[in-house]
Amino acid sequence: MKKLDLSRQDKETVEEALAFWKASGQLDESTVEELRSTIDERSFEWRVLARYAFWVALASLIFSVVSLFSDNTLEKFVQQFYDAPNIVYCIFFAGLAAVFYYLGFRNKKLYPEKTFSNETLMLAGAFSTAACIGFLGQILDRDNHFFTILFFISILIYGVLSIKLQSKLIWVFTLIALGIWFATETAYHSEWGWKFWGMNYPLRFTIFGIILTACAVFVQPKFSPLKSFKSTSVIIGLLYTMIALWILSIFGNYSDFEAWSRIRQIEIFYWGLIAIALSLGLAIYGLKRKDNVIRDIGFVFFLINLYTRFVEYLWDNINRTIFFLILAVSFWLVGRWSEKVWKKQSSSD
Repeated sequence: MKKLDLSRQDKETVEEALAFWKASGQLDESTVEELRSTIDERSFEWRVLARYAFWVALASLIFSVVSLFSDNTLEKFVQQFYDAPNIVYCIFFAGLAAVFYYLGFRNKKLYPEKTFSNETLMLAGAFSTAACIGFLGQILDRDNHFFTILFFISILIYGVLSIKLQSKLIWVFTLIALGIWFATETAYHSEWGWKFWGMNYPLRFTIFGIILTACAVFVQPKFSPLKSFKSTSVIIGLLYTMIALWILSIFGNYSDFEAWSRIRQIEIFYWGLIAIALSLGLAIYGLKRKDNVIRDIGFVFFLINLYTRFVEYLWDNINRTIFFLILAVSFWLVGRWSEKVWKKQSSSD
C-alpha cells in the first residue's frame, strides 16, 4: 500500500490530530490505527536540500565573480578589461541575461517539475539584467531623465517574467526595482537633494509602503495575472512601511545630520508613537484574522519600536544594571504573554 510521506513535524501534527479526534469520539480506535498506518516519516528532506543547494550555487557564482577581481593570479588578466568602455559590459550582461532567460523558459517548458533549477536560472537572468542596467546607467548622465527610466524598464522586465513564470521570488525583485525607481525619480525631481516636497527618504518610503500595501489589497486582486502575488505584495509593502517608519521615528523628517543632532529625541516622539500604534494594530489584526505573517510583522516591529524608545530615553538616564534588569523583566513578560496567547489558541482550536 502506498503511504503518504511527511516530514517529522507534519507527521507529528497529523498524529496529534488523530489522537484529538479519537479522544473526542469522532473516530474509533480501529479507524485511527488504519489512518496512522497510511502515513510515513520522510527519511530525508530532498526538496529542502534542493532549494538550499541551488541558493548556495547562485551565491557561490556571485562570490566567484567577486573573487575574480581580488585574485592576484588573475589580476593581470582582469586588468586588461579595466579600460573597456561601459558599453562593452552593458552588452555582455545583456547577452548573459538573454541566455539565462532563454534557458529558464526552455527548461520551464521541458521540465516544469524542476522548480528550483528553473528559478535559479531566472534569478541569474535577473541579476544579469540588473548589472546591464547598472552599466547603462553609468553611460547615461545622472542628470538626464533617462537615468530613472532605466529603473522603470527593469520593473517591466521583472514584472513580465514573474507573471510568465508565476514566480513570487522574481515578483519580489519587481517590487524592489519599483522602490529603487521611486527613490531615483523623486531624487531627480529634487535635483538629487535629500528632500522631495518637504519629505526626506524615510517619510517618502513610509507613504510609498502604505500606497503599495493598499494597492496590493484593493487593486491587485482585480487583475487576474496578479492575484497570486497579492500576499507577497502585502508583505513587501508592510516591510517598506515599517522599516521606513522605524527609521523615521529615530531621525524624524530631517535631511541634515547636524540639524538632527541638535534636537532632543522627545521632539520627534510622535513618530515613535505612530510606529508603535501601527505595529500593534498589525499584530492585533493578524491575531484576529489568523494571518500569521501580518501578526509576526506587527509583533516584531512593535518590539523593535518599543525597545528603540526604551534605549533612546533610558540608556543615558539610568544605571546600566537597572537598565538591563528592566530589559530582562520586559522580555520575560513578553514571553509569558506570548505563551498565554499560544495556549489560548491551542485550546480553542
